[in-house]
Amino acid sequence: MALEYFYITNNQSVALACERAGVDRIFVDMEYIGKDKRQKGLDTVKNHHTVQDVKNIMAVIKKSKLMVRVNPIHSGSVNEINSVIAAGADFIMLPMWKTVEDVKQFLDIVDGRAKTMLLLETEEARLCLDDVLKLSVPNSTGEMVPFSSFTKVEEQLGQHKKFMFELYTDGTVDEIVSKLKKARIKFGIGGVGKVNSNNLLPAENILCEHYRLGSSMAILARAFCDWEKYDIDEFEKIITDGIAENRVFEKEIENKNSSYFDEMHKQTANIIDKIKVNI
Repeated sequence: MALEYFYITNNQSVALACERAGVDRIFVDMEYIGKDKRQKGLDTVKNHHTVQDVKNIMAVIKKSKLMVRVNPIHSGSVNEINSVIAAGADFIMLPMWKTVEDVKQFLDIVDGRAKTMLLLETEEARLCLDDVLKLSVPNSTGEMVPFSSFTKVEEQLGQHKKFMFELYTDGTVDEIVSKLKKARIKFGIGGVGKVNSNNLLPAENILCEHYRLGSSMAILARAFCDWEKYDIDEFEKIITDGIAENRVFEKEIENKNSSYFDEMHKQTANIIDKIKVNI
């Protein structure tokens, strides 16, 4: 089954272009608390979207789902999450959680009114994952289901690494994913770029990691297509063509056997080792 693709934007025209291109979830990013300190000196985007952005995107999309990343649990979380739900969010993502209590507070506030997603991006979160997986929350149909989890290969979890994608090959992601699969949690594992591109770590290898691990979703990375660099027509063509090319590659690998993915994993490890030497 093809991966669900997410794209981060608060621009209505971009959201519509993404929807037409086949993006499954439009991602409004309201997280700002602590970002400046955590990402100081890193080449990362620091969005600061708002509840009004959630409303604006919800007003124009018809097919894509709307996902919102809120702030880590803080004194204003109840009002923030309630506002996001009232604005129409289909999915709410909690970043930078570090304790079971963080997750429990989040699930209690949402209270089944939207689907929930946890962004696992800290060592503390990894260490308490077993206890977190014992939690569940009613969804909109009344069934008791666990939250979705999005295991992001991110700077915090990989801060002791020379290259953050080492987490794919040092067993860290495999360990986390094995627990999620055992608990039957739907998950994704970070961003992906365009195939047939000149990336240090090719998107083909990253996509193979998604399929090897059983991931079902991915954020379209900034390198896939940064909407701020193009006019809207050019952006739509680039993202439409890029997604189509990725889907062709996904179709080619979806029925490959485990031996194929094991070989691709070894190739990915070799590429990462070479990248590390030059860092």
